[in-house]
Amino acid sequence: MGFNRSALMAGTFAALLVGATAALAAPASAAPNTTPQKVCGSAYKTVNSAPVGSLGTVYLTYNSSNGKNCVTTIRNSPGTAVEMSAWVYIPDTGLNDDDFGLYTSYAGPTYVYGKGHCVDWGGQIKNVYTQVSGSNCGAFKEQRVTFTR
Repeated sequence: MGFNRSALMAGTFAALLVGATAALAAPASAAPNTTPQKVCGSAYKTVNSAPVGSLGTVYLTYNSSNGKNCVTTIRNSPGTAVEMSAWVYIPDTGLNDDDFGLYTSYAGPTYVYGKGHCVDWGGQIKNVYTQVSGSNCGAFKEQRVTFTR
């Protein structure tokens, strides 16, 4: 009887250990492997962000020394290459930049001069698109849209 109890306890302990290891490993594997500052540059500070569904986040950053905005879309869980994009547009000057392709971790960086201007920006991961219009315009209210195609 003692052998069976020991075997049962050992089996239970092993199952708990495997479960705990899997539970602890899940958050680490779900973390993105980069940051907006690693993509855009250390002088770029995050000024806005928007979720791309549950797949990741698109970030708007700004460099006050050169007046440029940078946008990057970063996946929550890097992996097999999927369709991704990042884009930025200044409506009143017509300046824009975009990056579309198959990526494993992030799209971008995209840069445009935007000091003193409203900014439209967004990104895509797989078939989920997020766009923000009229962003960082002082008292104006931005508009956010996320949709699936």
